[in-house]
Amino acid sequence: MIGGHGGNIFALASALDCLPAEISDFSSNINPLGMFPEIELLLGQNLQAVMSLPEVDNRRVIRAFSAHYHIPEDRVLAGNGTTQFIYALPKALKTEKALILAPTYADYADGCRLHEVSWEWLFASEDEAFNPDLAALSKALDRYDTVYICNPNNPTGCLVPGRSLLELCQQHPETRFIIDESYLPFAVDGQDHSLLHSDLANVVVLHSLSKIFGIPGLRVGFIKAAPSIIKPLEQHLPPWSVNTLAQVVAGFLLSHDELTGEFIMRTRDYLASERRLLVERLHTCEGLSHFPGAAPFILFRLPDGLQASGLCRQLASQRILIRDCTNFIGLDDRFFRVSLKSPEANRLVSQKIIQWFGRQDRLAGGNR
Repeated sequence: MIGGHGGNIFALASALDCLPAEISDFSSNINPLGMFPEIELLLGQNLQAVMSLPEVDNRRVIRAFSAHYHIPEDRVLAGNGTTQFIYALPKALKTEKALILAPTYADYADGCRLHEVSWEWLFASEDEAFNPDLAALSKALDRYDTVYICNPNNPTGCLVPGRSLLELCQQHPETRFIIDESYLPFAVDGQDHSLLHSDLANVVVLHSLSKIFGIPGLRVGFIKAAPSIIKPLEQHLPPWSVNTLAQVVAGFLLSHDELTGEFIMRTRDYLASERRLLVERLHTCEGLSHFPGAAPFILFRLPDGLQASGLCRQLASQRILIRDCTNFIGLDDRFFRVSLKSPEANRLVSQKIIQWFGRQDRLAGGNR
């Protein structure tokens, strides 16, 4: 890790002299319904398996992924989370100059920096609710061999319609498009926007099980691309890149369509309800605005004169961690992000934000 990440419950717990479990973590973008119910039992039943090495080339989970999505096996790799691929791709693809749609996840730039690959940003406008300008992107692409697009995007939550994205990729066959779909399962009809089934040779899709099934600590992710990309990328991955328990869980999730499908639909319904409730509760915070999105979090902007760092420090002192978005390139010190959690936790964080706003009003004498 080079350093673009946000909240750290371990550091905060150490500073407050408490356990990490005592921190209400609204900075972590995982399923608010928690870990997929059957996984805990599955892990317990397979603990003895860690006494043996995992399958060296992840072939069984690759086969499960391929069968689940009806994709040829020679177009798929499994790895230690999608982050492993993000850091391996610039070197494996011999990228010379990349374009990154921003503001977005820091690791795309960090992966380029690690391999001394040149990159530039294309910033979405706040006036357009951070929805990317695809026409401007299309005009710029002749100067780059690779473009990174997070869809839906972190931290804005913006979703580029799959049809529009596919047309863009078709129009620029000489440009490689790395599409990170880690949050797509949270989006309503997300499968309709996926490029997993594109046969275009210039499309690379990152797919994560971590966020939607609540297992980021297991570290398992997939990449789908043409064999011409998969083969060189495979040479840049270490053996045993997916641990034994992650292989067991991934195999289970990819072979139980009915169970996982119901869980994803329940998650989407829950997010729609809790997103609406959180925004409604915070409407009393004068000048606070939010950006609609398709991810399990909401990006907020404070009014001029207030800083996200102050809000984050105040909540952190009360063992509540939200994401200060100041270090996202393209955002400033007014932005913060809240990931949705349980109904009780969502009520708590809204109350604390409202209380903080009240104190700022009093400090400003009501003339903010």
